[in-house]
Amino acid sequence: MAKAINMICCMGLAVVLTGVGASAFLGKSHSGGKNNTVLQYVVNNSLREHPVLTKLRLRTLEDPWSRMMVASEQAQFMANLIRLMNGTKAIEIGMYTGYNALSMALAMPQNGRVVACEIEGTYVDIAKPFFKEAGVEDKIDVRHEIAMRTLNELIAAGEAGTYDFVFIDADKLNYDRYYEKSLELIRAGGIIAVDNVLWSGKVVNPAPDDLTSQALDALNKKLHSDQRIDLSMLMVGDGLSICIKR
Repeated sequence: MAKAINMICCMGLAVVLTGVGASAFLGKSHSGGKNNTVLQYVVNNSLREHPVLTKLRLRTLEDPWSRMMVASEQAQFMANLIRLMNGTKAIEIGMYTGYNALSMALAMPQNGRVVACEIEGTYVDIAKPFFKEAGVEDKIDVRHEIAMRTLNELIAAGEAGTYDFVFIDADKLNYDRYYEKSLELIRAGGIIAVDNVLWSGKVVNPAPDDLTSQALDALNKKLHSDQRIDLSMLMVGDGLSICIKR
């Protein structure tokens, strides 16, 4: 019962954060939504950012691909989900510079563990000093390799059904494969959070030559009919689907 109440409270929080009528698709506060007064109001009146997270966010904004960073308001929302679940094991598929991995690690108790998958060495090098500065470097297991290899390694190591939270935010054409592996690794009642499910609205009638939008649209439709999960698609950031394993 307590877990059910936690989930209800969690979804209620999502409605509060995203229920802004016709202007609901606001984007990320550091990129597409940075000039949106409603979104900036949300950030100014809800974001409680750890000082090292602030430093890492500002460092990431120097990168030409900074729009890939998880929005601070979205990262905080997911960290609060982990707190509600008393989560101690998480996976991030697509770490980038580590903002969200750090946010999750800070939300966990001392015995928490985040497996962070990232293929680009440059981003790993940016992230690690911030993990150390925040005092959570021992909580974050950075896997500098193809994400599918890491997921298969975790399954082979007997960790199927033991993770509380998985965040999928890597190459979009492989999202379906990541989702299936995540379902193996997550426990019943655990959450798979899938990022970029709206893809700036391009998933609505995707263009014939837009393979990324087509792949995301196909996954969205699959999630909608997947009886292995309970589902909410939220208009947070570039769209976030919350999948709770039954």
